[in-house]
Amino acid sequence: MHVLVTGSAGFVGFHLSRRLLRDGATVTGVDGMTRYYDVSLKEKRLELLGETGAFARHDVMLEDMDALSRVYRDAKPDVVVHLAAQAGVRYSLENPRAYVDANLVGTFNVLELAREGAPRHLLMASTSSVYGANREMPFREDMRADMPMTLYAATKRATEHMAHSYAHLWNLPTTMMRFFTVYGPWGRPDMALFKFVEAIEAGRPIDVYGHGDMRRDFTYVDDLVESMVRLIDCVPETGGPGASEAAPFRVVNIAGGAPTGLNDYIAAAERALGKKAIRNELPMQAGDVRATHADNALLLQLTGYAPSTPVDQGVAEFVRWWRGWRGSNTY
Repeated sequence: MHVLVTGSAGFVGFHLSRRLLRDGATVTGVDGMTRYYDVSLKEKRLELLGETGAFARHDVMLEDMDALSRVYRDAKPDVVVHLAAQAGVRYSLENPRAYVDANLVGTFNVLELAREGAPRHLLMASTSSVYGANREMPFREDMRADMPMTLYAATKRATEHMAHSYAHLWNLPTTMMRFFTVYGPWGRPDMALFKFVEAIEAGRPIDVYGHGDMRRDFTYVDDLVESMVRLIDCVPETGGPGASEAAPFRVVNIAGGAPTGLNDYIAAAERALGKKAIRNELPMQAGDVRATHADNALLLQLTGYAPSTPVDQGVAEFVRWWRGWRGSNTY
């Protein structure tokens, strides 16, 4: 199987690419190598992926349609997994144009190329943030998702609508994957766990928004990847399980369905480090929601699998990786 992965140098893209390579797939990786965070972490991920001859690296921005087209037409992928995006809820308050360029224009370009290339299956990353101000829980894929709290969430919801239209017009089998608070080794430095661990180890205060009175359906990255790999073979058909009645298109939540309190998440980091956090208690930030909780029944129905790694175990794995990374990098 030949898979084109956008965002291959990113947190999730790296883990997925590595798993696909281990399973014997050929992977064409596309990544813009933007400086949203330290590129040295991305370079190290790509170095590891490049240890096999089955991985091809392409440093291409999604907005560069000419360059992206050349990569796509040379690769002729069987499957496309579109993970590249401008990530980060809070950063969307500072630099909103980056989200329009990467998430909307970039996704449009991927859809256009998939329309022409007709892969067996197009899978695209979405987010639990699309549920926005919805207070009914657990979140089901068939719920309304029209109250985004940030531009990031709005752009990701827009990509879902864009993908549905392409699936309908061009019979393009498409799965949108709504990720719920993914964490684990090789995570981004702007993620909460990375910030918590760095600060606690250094004896610096951590910023605790909403006084820790929030809950998240934390999803360990290996569980996410296992779910994605299984979904590759679950090609949607119009009117099939969980699919649209108008297109070979479906949306799938990927999470364990067991929310954990932010204070418990911090406590797991404290246990893994053997140190107590110094807390800087702060009010809720703009765009934050009190809780996320996924209904993962559709994921279970389609794949027979759902994320199950306990937070204590996942956080300990992150800390183990982080200590090794810190020891080998001036980061």
